[in-house]
Amino acid sequence: RHAQARLPYFSILTNPTMAVVMASYEALGDVILAEPGAVVGFAGPRVIKETTKATLPEGFQTAEFLLKHGLIDQIVSRVDMRDRLRDLLLAFSGKRSAAAVA
Repeated sequence: RHAQARLPYFSILTNPTMAVVMASYEALGDVILAEPGAVVGFAGPRVIKETTKATLPEGFQTAEFLLKHGLIDQIVSRVDMRDRLRDLLLAFSGKRSAAAVA
């Protein structure tokens, strides 16, 4: 019903965001935001390493790694989250805030 109403869906990843949340609700967002340094993943690094038998890149489950690889849209501190969400709501409504214009 949310999608049918054409409402925006924002996913906000806090530390940690793991398992089913990461594999379902999080991935559906029109815009995916994460806190700096948030650990995000389906399983922990030990389980992934044992399962894949691969050496994992440094920081592969951090918000910064996911941003670099296109899996999230922005990293926003909790202090700035309210303002960023305001700007996104304005943008999705077709209006622009003074901050967004600047």
